[in-house]
Amino acid sequence: MDKFKNFLLLLNNKIVLLRTKLLIYINKNQVRLVSMFKKLFSFDSFTEFFGKWWHRIIVILLLITVLYFPIGGAMVHNIDDDTAYKGQTVNKGESYTVSMVASLIHREVDEKTWTPNLPFFFPSFYLDNMPNYQLGMVNALSKFTIELSDQLGRMRGSSQADPDLENAAGMLKYPGTRWIFDASTSFMPTTSANGMYKSARKSLINYNKRLANGEAVFEKRADNLISALDKIAKDLGSSSAIIDKQITAGQETTFDFKGDDVFYSSKGKTYAYYLVLRELGKDYKQVIRDKEMDKVWEKMVETFEKASSLDPVVVVNGAPDAQIMPSHLSSMGFYLLRARTKLQEVSNILIK
Repeated sequence: MDKFKNFLLLLNNKIVLLRTKLLIYINKNQVRLVSMFKKLFSFDSFTEFFGKWWHRIIVILLLITVLYFPIGGAMVHNIDDDTAYKGQTVNKGESYTVSMVASLIHREVDEKTWTPNLPFFFPSFYLDNMPNYQLGMVNALSKFTIELSDQLGRMRGSSQADPDLENAAGMLKYPGTRWIFDASTSFMPTTSANGMYKSARKSLINYNKRLANGEAVFEKRADNLISALDKIAKDLGSSSAIIDKQITAGQETTFDFKGDDVFYSSKGKTYAYYLVLRELGKDYKQVIRDKEMDKVWEKMVETFEKASSLDPVVVVNGAPDAQIMPSHLSSMGFYLLRARTKLQEVSNILIK
């Protein structure tokens, strides 16, 4: 104990001595130090610094780093989950649902910035919530368009597939992360996801025009509607399994950097399905009315609306039974399973 006290006393004496020497040095060189700081921060020194071209480049790069990426990313970031979204005008004889799919593609690709495929020199490259949200939306639209091509857009599923719906379904399968250059496939320019999705939208619009002119088919039968609902239910089951896996993985790490990706992907998917189901209710209005399930359909659509409206400031993947740290993934998973139950309830009514 005495040795430790002696050590502290010696350390304190050295600190006092160092402080004394520093004060003596400042007093002796006060004039020179003041002159040096004035020169360093004077207008002439700044003029001299910016007068050299490589100094200008350094400043520009610093400004880009400090301003371009964070401000640019903030300007691009826009997760549009407007549940009152109406889409484009639907003409007589056209499908409300097909029009909504085309409208969502146009909104995310043309009106906004398609962020999942932008390379590192774009400020939106460093975003992750919006890209995953957009990818989730297109994933849902792609699966529904396949159902349009296989069932809703053909007679009894045995006739030839509609060429426009077939083209749209194929194009929406295109990877959403592919830009005009993809070194993994070729060093030559390739078709970007944006271009493919725009072409898919044109095919959907063309199909709707042909439908209005009586040149295409949109089967409004109960069995077709059951098939579409079952496909959506299966997709939600897959998403809930991904959420469950991520909840487990999140408990094994202090900071879960993938939890928000899974959350926003699911949010984008449920938002797209919400609007699709809302418009399907208009296309199949007579079937729903004949089965006297207007209220049941509304409740189902409302469940999707609630799931797509979840909007935490920061996505936290806490334990499902946590007292302090919430589990936003568990909340999303709950609504997905509830939505799936509602889909099955509607399907059971349609079968009877």
